[in-house]
Amino acid sequence: MKITKIETIPIRLPTRRVHQWASLTTPIGVYVIVKLEIDEGLIGLGEAPVLKDWGGDHMKYYGETPGTTLHVINDIVAPALIGQDPCRIEALHSLMDKTIKGYPYCKAAIDMALHDVVGRAFKIPAYQLLGGCYRERVKVAHSIGLMEINKAVEEALQVKDEGIKTVKLKGGIESKRDIDLVKQVRKALGPDIEITVDANQGYPTAKSAAQTIKAMEEYGILYMEQPVEGIDSMAEVTRRVNTPIMADESAWTTQDILEIIQKKAADIISLYTTKPGGLLKAKKVAAIAEAAGLQLNVNGSVETGVGNAANLHLAAATGPATLACVIPVSTPREKTKGRIAGIYYQDDIVTEPFEFVDGEILVPSKPGLGIELDEDKIKRYRVE
Repeated sequence: MKITKIETIPIRLPTRRVHQWASLTTPIGVYVIVKLEIDEGLIGLGEAPVLKDWGGDHMKYYGETPGTTLHVINDIVAPALIGQDPCRIEALHSLMDKTIKGYPYCKAAIDMALHDVVGRAFKIPAYQLLGGCYRERVKVAHSIGLMEINKAVEEALQVKDEGIKTVKLKGGIESKRDIDLVKQVRKALGPDIEITVDANQGYPTAKSAAQTIKAMEEYGILYMEQPVEGIDSMAEVTRRVNTPIMADESAWTTQDILEIIQKKAADIISLYTTKPGGLLKAKKVAAIAEAAGLQLNVNGSVETGVGNAANLHLAAATGPATLACVIPVSTPREKTKGRIAGIYYQDDIVTEPFEFVDGEILVPSKPGLGIELDEDKIKRYRVE
């Protein structure tokens, strides 16, 4: 098999509501879809859910945009991949890394499309290329962005009624507000729903973060995600509190995970398909975290159904990803039926909704990523 064509399609999905976090200044859902075609006529799909605000600690990794993605893939990566065997996924990663340094979201989109097209060619689901299906259902955590506390409580109650067992609250703007948010959501939800908090590096110091976390502990939070910026500061927070600490912005590559382990900077790693540069490298991140006894979930950048299918296959094939995953329940407009659990967009570009049962997504067993594009929706949401 040979790669014959790589096409990039920038899209903009309409959001269900504003989804805001501490460092975000751009709308979610303005992303790039990749179509990778091989000589047998099959097409693999990938996605770069890029955000200019999203990077590593202290600008260690840079934000990406649809514009940079189009340039890097169309002008640099795609020419190097044309004519290559799509089955040689690890070799193609080395080739991409030799062709251009960095840009993991671009490379992740290509990686997803490779796993999709190879799975389609051999008529196996993508998770078989990642070690096989470890779990047939993936628990979903519903993320509630920065908003008024009463609205956050209202949304939390609705998603609980729809089957969600874990609610993630965005914070990091002001400690008093965040503590009150946790208090009010816990009061509304009762003791049986798990609550997590994500500060997105928002607290100014490790000491202030620790004080905030300790104040939340009486309301029962499962973990605090990325309270501060920098692995050294994360380590200080971890030493000061009993609540488990999750690393997200600090945890991109295998080298990042090694440093987190060495400095005891976190108890949990937020695993992405995109931050390491694709599914292949995400499995390597997971292996190192597992060896150190760190827990995992699968998180992301609120992908469309394309990138989210990759999230689902990663979660399905990764044993230590035991915590509820912050992934959408990708659903086309005509099939939402008034639900909001795991739904961040008014519509999606995949033809079929992800199957959501009792707070979990059922893992599809169709070849590749198990999805098909709605070409009419692609035309509708394409941007130039």
